[in-house]
Amino acid sequence: MNPEDIVNSPSHYTSGQIECIEAIQSALTHEEYRGYLKGNILKYIWRERLKNGSQDVEKSVWYSKELVRAINRISELDAVP
Repeated sequence: MNPEDIVNSPSHYTSGQIECIEAIQSALTHEEYRGYLKGNILKYIWRERLKNGSQDVEKSVWYSKELVRAINRISELDAVP
């Protein structure tokens, strides 16, 4: 059995047909989703010393990478004629 990846794919967010993050993205506009990601980046950096240390920094990095992916997806959509 593989150990759970609690940063990139925690089991409590992947128990259904889609991951929770995909449902959130589908429910929000592009701008709202970017704001959601930025809020999570700030949250995990803010609490790093008080709660989960490096794990919270890793989560912040995950949300930062997802923000880059989201920005790139929007740029790709804007480039389509």
